Amino acid sequence: MKKPVIAVTPLWDDRLESIWMLPGYLDGLRAAGALPLTVPLETDEDDARQIFDLCDGLLLTGGHDVDPALYGQAPESFCAPPCPRRDVLERTLFSLFRQGGKPILGICRGVQLINALMGGTLYQDLPAQKPGVLPHVMKPPYDRAFHIVALTEGGMLSRITGQQELGVNSYHHQGIRLLAPGLTAEAHAPDGLVEAVSCPDHPFLLAVQWHPEFSFRTDEASRAIFRAFVTHCM
Repeated sequence: MKKPVIAVTPLWDDRLESIWMLPGYLDGLRAAGALPLTVPLETDEDDARQIFDLCDGLLLTGGHDVDPALYGQAPESFCAPPCPRRDVLERTLFSLFRQGGKPILGICRGVQLINALMGGTLYQDLPAQKPGVLPHVMKPPYDRAFHIVALTEGGMLSRITGQQELGVNSYHHQGIRLLAPGLTAEAHAPDGLVEAVSCPDHPFLLAVQWHPEFSFRTDEASRAIFRAFVTHCM
């Protein structure tokens, strides 16, 4: 049977001036039955359209801080430098896949970017801007639970995993502040931070703040997320 092809957005190394990729993104998709393809960082409109035509789904990976300009703010001193080329690439691909109704999965930066592009805002730094926030940056190994998230009863993520609560890993200093119109919260951390979202008006749009690409080998819920995404890409 022909495998669904998934466009995977690249990571960028500022020091080496090079794109790179964590193998867990690709391995998690392959284990779920997909053929993942890392796309170029530089794409014009024609290239982006061809990527859309070629691929059955889009995975927005983790990485750089989202440029605050995308949600109408100036960068604070605690916001890390963005990657403008990546913002352009992912904004273009997200628009194409969203308008085209093809499945989208966001991870870490992915959930933040989706929220920003759909009209929400972010905490540029959780410790500095969210009083009472719990630690959200763990030390390795990253394939273990660091904190609990409560899933929305009857929500998309609860149906996918069959659970009402998950233990998740965590490695981020930014997060959703104002949830974008059109998005539904699928999970919350104990400090109230939105940890996952979906879009009821889209055939499959799911994004999580944690990292299933690190935990899918040991965690069934992480595997279920990849499987659900790939299944909708078929």
